[in-house]
Amino acid sequence: MPSKAKTGKKLVIVESPAKSKTIAKYLGEGFIVEASIGHIRDLPQPSDLPAELKKTSLGKFAVDVENDFKPYYVVSPDKKKKVAELKAQLKDADALYLATDGDREGEAIAWHLLEVLKPKVPVYRMTFGEITKEAIHRAMDNLRDVDTALVDAQETRRILDRLYGYEISPVLWRKVARGLSAGRVQSVVTRMVVDRERERMAFRAASYWDLTGQFGADSGSFKAKLAAVDGSKVASGRDFNDNGELTSSNVVHLNEELATSLAAGLENSDFRVRSVDTKPYTRRPAAPFTTSTLQQEAGRKLRFSSKSTMQVAQRLYENGYITYMRTDSSALSDEAVTAARRQAAELYGPEYVPQSPRIYANKAANAQEAHEAIRPAGDSFRTPAQVAKQLSGDEFRLYELIWKRTVASQMADAKGSTATIRLGAVASDGRDAEFSASGTVITFPGFLAAYEEGKDESRGDDDSDEARRLPNVAKDDALTASEIVAVGHETSPPPRYTEASLTAELEKKGIGRPSTYASTISTIQDRGYVRKQGSALVPSWIAFSVIRLLEQHFTDYVDYEFTADMEGDLDKIANGQAIGAAWLKHFYYGEDADPGLLSIVNNLGEIDAREINSVPIADGITLRVGKFGPYLESTIPTVDEKTGEVVESARANVPEELAPDELTAAKAIELMETAAPEERVLGTDPHTGHTVVAKNGRYGAYVTEIIPEMTEEQLANQPVEYYKNGKPKPPKKPVKVKPRTGSLFKSMTVDSVTLDEALQLMSLPRVLGEDAEGNPITVQNGRFGPYLKKSTDSRSIGSEEEIFTITLEQALEIYSQPKQRGARAAVPPLAEFGPDPVSEKNIVVKEGRFGPYITDGVTNITVPRSTSLEELTRERAIELLAEKRAKGPVKRTTTRKAPARKATAKK
Repeated sequence: MPSKAKTGKKLVIVESPAKSKTIAKYLGEGFIVEASIGHIRDLPQPSDLPAELKKTSLGKFAVDVENDFKPYYVVSPDKKKKVAELKAQLKDADALYLATDGDREGEAIAWHLLEVLKPKVPVYRMTFGEITKEAIHRAMDNLRDVDTALVDAQETRRILDRLYGYEISPVLWRKVARGLSAGRVQSVVTRMVVDRERERMAFRAASYWDLTGQFGADSGSFKAKLAAVDGSKVASGRDFNDNGELTSSNVVHLNEELATSLAAGLENSDFRVRSVDTKPYTRRPAAPFTTSTLQQEAGRKLRFSSKSTMQVAQRLYENGYITYMRTDSSALSDEAVTAARRQAAELYGPEYVPQSPRIYANKAANAQEAHEAIRPAGDSFRTPAQVAKQLSGDEFRLYELIWKRTVASQMADAKGSTATIRLGAVASDGRDAEFSASGTVITFPGFLAAYEEGKDESRGDDDSDEARRLPNVAKDDALTASEIVAVGHETSPPPRYTEASLTAELEKKGIGRPSTYASTISTIQDRGYVRKQGSALVPSWIAFSVIRLLEQHFTDYVDYEFTADMEGDLDKIANGQAIGAAWLKHFYYGEDADPGLLSIVNNLGEIDAREINSVPIADGITLRVGKFGPYLESTIPTVDEKTGEVVESARANVPEELAPDELTAAKAIELMETAAPEERVLGTDPHTGHTVVAKNGRYGAYVTEIIPEMTEEQLANQPVEYYKNGKPKPPKKPVKVKPRTGSLFKSMTVDSVTLDEALQLMSLPRVLGEDAEGNPITVQNGRFGPYLKKSTDSRSIGSEEEIFTITLEQALEIYSQPKQRGARAAVPPLAEFGPDPVSEKNIVVKEGRFGPYITDGVTNITVPRSTSLEELTRERAIELLAEKRAKGPVKRTTTRKAPARKATAKK
């Protein structure tokens, strides 16, 4: 049978549908552009391996650790249809172009496509840093083969992460809590956040004082600060260490008394200018964006999370507005340099462009130069005004930021001058006081006309004097003084990391790849290791336990240098200087003095879980990380005053919103002293004889009965069951009777609740009677307050106390009224964003059962955990609602009974 004739079409495969649509426009007829929608295959869960492989050397990781760490890949179930479609398209194609991203991940996707599709036509690897017509045509002129070294590096990283997580995570499950995870980069990033909190907890503030004054000359007035007393520098925050100790010699440490008396002694003193020093000021522009610096700056200026930044940047790239957004390089192509210089000259004037183009080199550890910097796409840049109508709000803001930074990077230096005035006088008690004031005047803005880089919070005094113009004075000029006041200060602890500052520190240390920072920071929040407090990252107590265990028993694997070195080794593999299988063998099995991961896991010895999950807070008080969260426990045995017996130690819950550094010794003592008793015996139920107690539980205070266990005699007297052969069956374990319980009303406490009230609470739900159709009506307390229930119809009632007073007649009256939706007091929304462009209904953010959610009254979508309410914008809310609408309603699987088989009629 003759083979089917080819169509002359060329199949191009990219990762995403958006990217495929943009590329298709530039390639034109003769090309079919399809999207693989990410990876088509991956390592399966070991539990999903075929039965015959589970007991082999593949069984533990789905990686053959005994045969060069060969991975066992499977096509993802949700990608089987896509693979079939690609194979069908390939049958009619004359050539295959693999146009996935040019980084390790993109190279691996291309290789997997090659392995699965098994094409019988010519195959070309096609890469580009931007999706523009010029870039696509240049890429077609520079085709290559799949880079097996890049593939090896990605595969090595994937297997490495599997080995790390699957060997270390189970240790966390056994010794800290189920469901925890360890990761090669995520654990190190968590350690950084925990280490910063430890620094804050160990920090001891120091107090110091200085003076400020307002001084006047004929040409104007200015503010100055005390700099020296009797020729010695006045101590500032930088002169103290984190223990609150003065570390600088030859400085004067002013306390309140000394500062106040000096201020009083200078009230009538004659001040004169002692010196005026003027220096030229020059400031260079920042380099164009890398992945890391884009995340940092978007966090500072736009309040975007790292994850949001990368999501928006991905859309801008795929639609042809910016170059590839995963890059460590700050270099620009010759075309981009020309475009930036031309645009700067057109918009600001030729004097704003230096004679020679600026060249930028990377400063980050382990930087890769695979791509150029993130910049506007094309050989000529579109201004923000030109693209404003084509982009959503967040997309426009990020594009504008990238455009400004790129253009500014090729502009002239900012020029000006910085003046420092020293002035002084002798106080009435003879002390010589010298004040200082500085100011910078910009005479030529240069790149500042387009863009100025943001800054993270830093420690120490805020002595920024930029853009402050000082009056024109000369040495020995007389000055008038007013408002000389003593000002007290305290040193500040190291600031917590924000996503921006954490990203900067990760890049500085060379930990992980900038392209993974966003997902890593999101992961440690999703895992419950870190939460956001405003923009600051605060570690949980469970993160303390996890990091403590890893530091003590897996020291290297949370070491900053060790992790950075691993990244360097992966770079060597990517450059073809090392082989992944050999590196993995050394990592897992070790060599010579290096034990390897397997040996460390197999020789852990005893790990004291109680010690790992304990943090001393004050004398006699320890914080414990328990199954239901952190709590304080007294380490001093509690003795019963009546019996003299040692009873369970006193405990107190730790509020969830309390950051670790805020749990000081004084706060711990306060929580212990104000803690309600864990348990109080109320008496005996006269009907059952069971003891009734009130307790403080994880979800609030409640009452319950204590059901005594069966005695040996009662167990022995249970009826005996026999097998058919007459032999007695083993005695069954008695079925545990579930005790009655009841949550306390809001007006009750463990201290105040009585036995009678407890018995009433445990009797709920209370049956009021039946309606005319015989449906029972009950009243009970619920999560959202007291309510009536009749079949599936629930109605709220006024107060908890009404539960025991409402009558059947009153209930029937309530049910006779139409059901009121939202009859309770309306809770104001957490945020409002105006009308939705699709539904034209008002968009609000509400607090829901599972956290805050966005709604327009028709479509609901939960606010992503990686996005705080402060970061959420109208544009992002509209985008999330649009994505939810596009997905359509959730498909619910239902189990249907097979229809009963009809009996066959007898003939």
